[in-house]
Amino acid sequence: MQITGMKYGKQILNIANFPTPQILDADATLEEVEKLMAKEGKCVVKPVFYGGVGKKGKAGLVKIVDSAIDAMAAKRKLYFAQHLFHDKVIQANGVTFEEFIPASYEIYFNLHVSTKTRKVNFTLTHHGGVDIEELNSDQIYEGTFDPITGLKTYHIIDALTEINAPREIISPLAQHLPKLWNLYNDFGFTMLEINPVRIKNEKGRLIPYACDFKAQFDRDNKQWQRLNLPMEIFQTDMSQFEEEINQLRTYRGQSDVVVINPYGTVTAFMFGGGANSAATETLGKKATISSDFGGNPPYDKMYDIAKIVYKHWLKQSNVLLVIGGKANNTDIFVTFKAMFDALKNYVAQNGKPNIYVVVGRGGPNLIRGMGYARDNLDSLGIPYKFFGYDSSMVEVVQYAKDIDDWMEEQKNQPLKV
Repeated sequence: MQITGMKYGKQILNIANFPTPQILDADATLEEVEKLMAKEGKCVVKPVFYGGVGKKGKAGLVKIVDSAIDAMAAKRKLYFAQHLFHDKVIQANGVTFEEFIPASYEIYFNLHVSTKTRKVNFTLTHHGGVDIEELNSDQIYEGTFDPITGLKTYHIIDALTEINAPREIISPLAQHLPKLWNLYNDFGFTMLEINPVRIKNEKGRLIPYACDFKAQFDRDNKQWQRLNLPMEIFQTDMSQFEEEINQLRTYRGQSDVVVINPYGTVTAFMFGGGANSAATETLGKKATISSDFGGNPPYDKMYDIAKIVYKHWLKQSNVLLVIGGKANNTDIFVTFKAMFDALKNYVAQNGKPNIYVVVGRGGPNLIRGMGYARDNLDSLGIPYKFFGYDSSMVEVVQYAKDIDDWMEEQKNQPLKV
């Protein structure tokens, strides 16, 4: 479950008392927009997309206008705008008129689970904005903290000092950014991102304003329901595959999926938010789907999930990836038995697929589960590589990506006569 934009982001951030611009909905009148623009002579018009949709700025879908008439013209243009995101065309459903925040600094801030330490990780830079992906590593701070004590002021001060941030922005950020940890921890978030936080000078005092919002929730953690968000904001146009998987949702185990690239060549079973983040980011357009099948799913549910995944994606895939951290309560043997029983039945009905299996996993009954997977793959004649819980998750995913590259090269080799 994901959400982007300030229409509902403002509502969430207000709980943490984090400063936000004034926001008007699409039904705002010309007079209301003029009043919004009175302070700075500008406003920002953005389309509203349901679900987790990014890269709107790079796609030219964020308009900064200097008159109410232009704002209304932008509304007409963006209200049902279409956006190509992750190779999928998504249509907007409305717009927001947002107060323009003049600033000399744009900050990027993100909270998520680290794939290396299994702790909550925060990412921070004073070079924020739409080009965050293009920054050098010495311009970005990534660190962890003890979730029991939480994100503290000194964490922010140390991070900004390490990346040589201007001294004048350290204090205002150290005052406000720790508020986001309480929000993250109390309402079932698995990821929370603000990009940018724009720092405005108000009568000699620097105030950070959250000017865009992105978040991901654990649907099985009911704390998110206390935010009182309408369910329709999580709805997007779903493929047949997504609809079939979503029908399997029960109180036992997760079954969150989204199609990344219908022409991808790596199909991944991801277990946990850290695996989801690492695999999705590293694989990029190679990934057919992004998923989270954690939460200790029972055998029958995991078998049905695997059966649906194989039906839709195995024929086009080079690599079948099973990736997750060191589980606490997920029975690895049960999930592996379900996945590889389903694979065995797929082969019996459709023939052996030309795939390579890569597994990176840890947790209860790991050795027994890997032994079962090995025996089945050996009997099917399918090549594989297994990695244990002490392996870097990112390196495992990169290995799968390298195997996919190699298999694509083999496809393009000329036939030998």
